[in-house]
Amino acid sequence: MSEPILKIEKLNKWFGVTHANRNIDFTLDRGEIRGLVGENGSGKSTLTSQICGIQQPTDGKMYLNGEEFAPASPLEANRRKVSMVVQELGVLGTLPGSINMFMGHTERFTKGGILNIRAINNAAAAELDKYGFRVPLDVLTQDLSIEQRKLLELTKALSIEPDILVLDEITQALSHDNRKILYQIMKDFTAKGHSIIMISHDLEETLELCDTITVLRDGEVITTLPKAEYDLDGLKRMMIGRETSEHYFRLDQTESHSDEVILSVDGLSTHRIHDVTFDLHKGEILGVCGLSDGGIHDLGRALFMKEKVHAGSVTIHTPGGNCVVRHPRDITRHGGAYLSKDRDSEGLMLQATIALNIQIPSFCNIAGPLGFINQKRKRALAENAKKDFEIKCVSVDAPVNSMSGGNKQKVNLSRWLARGLDFIILDCPTRGVDVGVKAYIYNLLEDEAKKRNRAILLISDELNEVIGMSDRLVIMKDGAVSDILSRSDGFAEEKIVEAMI
Repeated sequence: MSEPILKIEKLNKWFGVTHANRNIDFTLDRGEIRGLVGENGSGKSTLTSQICGIQQPTDGKMYLNGEEFAPASPLEANRRKVSMVVQELGVLGTLPGSINMFMGHTERFTKGGILNIRAINNAAAAELDKYGFRVPLDVLTQDLSIEQRKLLELTKALSIEPDILVLDEITQALSHDNRKILYQIMKDFTAKGHSIIMISHDLEETLELCDTITVLRDGEVITTLPKAEYDLDGLKRMMIGRETSEHYFRLDQTESHSDEVILSVDGLSTHRIHDVTFDLHKGEILGVCGLSDGGIHDLGRALFMKEKVHAGSVTIHTPGGNCVVRHPRDITRHGGAYLSKDRDSEGLMLQATIALNIQIPSFCNIAGPLGFINQKRKRALAENAKKDFEIKCVSVDAPVNSMSGGNKQKVNLSRWLARGLDFIILDCPTRGVDVGVKAYIYNLLEDEAKKRNRAILLISDELNEVIGMSDRLVIMKDGAVSDILSRSDGFAEEKIVEAMI
């Protein structure tokens, strides 16, 4: 048997009092696709970040091709032919895509201290063309969609011709077509004897793509087995350490909501969406689905006035009268909220404490008559949210960036739901969270709509999610509404897909 490409012995990582990785033993063979699965906070991303030089182990050893491996930075890992696509966005938004692609490797484009922009643009375009990816290189990366940024990061990781490629939750950001391209890339990559470590909360995908699967729980390796020795239920049980409920989505087959309209969208048009019209009712979960370039994410931004509106209107209906939305603050001042798909860049203050993130939207509610903040009520708000929304953290005084993706999303949801809303616009609220947190979010949304009578606009790339949760379904194609279906009539997947494409 040949020597493994990567071997890890007794790896430990501490963050203060948190033991994130515990005595990890791990071996990766050449040509292997290894799946890493576990609940949020199980230590998956911590382990891969040490392999790729983003963080350094507290103790333990790593060996690459039989030689000791202790990268002090991602650039050093790149020099040893190890690259990674991180879970959250790993590009600098204020630079163009071509600069991001070759960040740290621009020497061949530089002469006399001057960077040849034309040469680096041509090289970046050539790299993208290898895989058929379409990403504009003449704009700042912050102006690209999440999917385009992920494709840029993937191409960057592949551009160094790595021996080991680490993929941390990339597929949920990709459209169906680009997922198929990624799967082919993975097949071709490993056929050449290279290896992949893949983290995905899509367990069906993990079972389909990976040769072997390592399960982590509470920072420890529970087991590593060939995929043939797992089934879906057994994998979930091993991840969570208990039996999992089969009930994730709604069980009823009819829509149930008030006739009262809380949000009206009439002929809304931007440079990416056209003549969109629908109503959102009190107590309703209204799903929005379509291909990634069909305008669903642009719709969420347009409703929150994050896109320039060329025609049409968004109107909030309140007991005190109607409000035509012209600015994001019109939404937040009239009982609404918007949660972006890009949680870390547009939703949370990562360097701030969990408490502050939760408290800020409710400052107006906890302020006294003269505008002073009641400190006891402020603290109670954060502590109650931690308890009510089952946020796992050592303390609400810890920074948000110390949390797992699932707990970050709980903070993101709790900061608005704790305020008491009439409606909320959610763009991919389960992106990057594990099966346990997904089930929690689905139950939470159902309770918010059916027990608290809040209206929810649920935008999602995951068809099973909107089918499972929605009262009605708005289907978009090429920036316009192609159909609106109701739960009572049945959400036939074939009919939905036909309307999408």
